[in-house]
Parts: sequence; C-alpha cells; structure tokens
Amino acid sequence: MSIAHGIKQLGVLGAGQMGTGIAFVSALRAKVPVLLHDASQDQLTKSLTFIDKLLSKDISKGRLTSSEASEAKDRIQIVDSLHALRDVDMVIEAVSENLELKRRVFRGFREVLKEEAILATNTSSISITKIAASVIPEGKSAASEEGQKAAGRVVGLHFFNPVPVMKLVELISAVQTSKDILDRSRAFAEACGKEVATSQDVPGFVSNALLMPFINEAIMCLEKGVATRDDIDKTFRLGMAHPMGPLQLADFIGLDTCLSIQQTLYTGTSDSKYRPSVLLERMVDAQWLGRKSGRGFYEYNDN
Repeated sequence: MSIAHGIKQLGVLGAGQMGTGIAFVSALRAKVPVLLHDASQDQLTKSLTFIDKLLSKDISKGRLTSSEASEAKDRIQIVDSLHALRDVDMVIEAVSENLELKRRVFRGFREVLKEEAILATNTSSISITKIAASVIPEGKSAASEEGQKAAGRVVGLHFFNPVPVMKLVELISAVQTSKDILDRSRAFAEACGKEVATSQDVPGFVSNALLMPFINEAIMCLEKGVATRDDIDKTFRLGMAHPMGPLQLADFIGLDTCLSIQQTLYTGTSDSKYRPSVLLERMVDAQWLGRKSGRGFYEYNDN
C-alpha cells in the first residue's frame, strides 16, 4: 500500500542550482505548488530563467506540451520572505553546505512554519541529527514531548545534481526523525519521479562518504605529479566507463562544495584518510571553484 505524502504546498529555500532543480521537479513531476525564496533577487531571476530554459528544452524534444510546461511554471511562485512560507506542508532547505548556516535556517523554520510542516534539508554531508536538534523550542528539553515532536519532523532529502536529470534521492533519518515523516518524505521524492536510497546519519552518508575520498585521491594524484589532469580523467572515462573523470566531476560539483564535504568527513570521523588535499584548499582560496566560477581544473567560457 502506497503512502500519501500529503504535500499540498512546498517551500524551497535557496534558488541556486540545487534549489532551482528541486523546485522544477516538484512542480513538474509531483505537480505541487512551490514557493521559492532566496535572499538574492539576482539569484531568483537566474533561477526563473533556468526553469524557462529547461521547460523549452523539454518542449523541443517532445517530452512536454506547451500547456504542460505552462502549468508547471505557473506552479512556481517567487516569495520575498521566509514568513511567506508559513503555511507550506513541507520545506526543503538548499543553502550552502555550512552547519551553522543551516542551524540558523532551521531555527527560522521553527519560528515561522506551522508545527506539522516537514522540515527537510538537501545537505549532502552534514549530520541531520545536529540540524534536527536546532529546532527544539527554547526552554524545552530534547526528551520533552515538545522537543521530540519538533526534532522528529526534520529529515534529510539529498537530491543529486543536476536534479532534473539525476534519478536518485538519498533519504536520511536523524536519530529523532519520526517514521511518519520518513515515509511521507520518501513518498514525496517518489512523486518527483525519483528512486530513493536510504542511509544512516553518518558523515557524507553513503554517496559522499564514497565519492569525495575518490575525488580527493584524484586531486592528490595530480598534486603529486602521478599523472596529468587529462590522463587522470581519461583513465576513468575510458577504463572504468565513468561518464566523466573525477577532476571534471569536481569542477561540476564545485570545488568549494567538495572541500566543505571533505572537511565534514575529516572533522566528523577524525580519520586521516579524509584529510582534504592541499591543492583543493589552495584552488578554493583562489576562488577557482569549477564550472560555476569559470575556472577549476578546467576552464569554462559559458560564465
């Protein structure tokens, strides 16, 4: 028997690449009205332009009719404040990969959103349990009924980039997450057309606990002169049938994001195998962040 997700209106906080993609599939596939908020008006403008581009591409390839595309776009509404999300049934946070920032965001959710709303984070590495603890009402203990109920509605929904293309969502339960919240979150991800894999709340979860050390080792090979950039990537494209090499993939993810996740793994486990490459740190210092900045391990002319 399938579980109804019960999401009649979704809030998405963060209109970057991930938040835009989540808003897009939620409106198009799950057919849920979406309220999209970002502190940057410029980012919101870019988000709407990108959504228009995605819909036009789907129309040109015969995947959507013009009316279906128009209906999907009409389901996405830009809002200018967090307070505008007060009545949503679920909110998905897609801000930068920083624990203190996410804690502030979730304390804001606690203050503004209705008590029964699902509070989901798209974090790719940070502890869902730590984020959940931040929504416990002030003056209430974690063991109190109010504390358990508040923290119990926080869940990890890790969409993959680019969201409209990638088929997977990683579902992560905090120690506190209730079964109902977990089941409804899975049902919502499936309504967005995604397959769901579950992970325990460990640093990096399944995906990045495996992927980021792989990328980091590739960067160390480059740093040590074991092989050139092109030969490292060619080895994995042609020898292991990867769609792109690890250095190109790092550029696509964003080197700042890779570093942040690697630091989370290193701090969370105290295991030296997760120590970030010095070259990765220096490239982030230089603001060579990959595709989004125009330069990373490769150079890009589309910025």
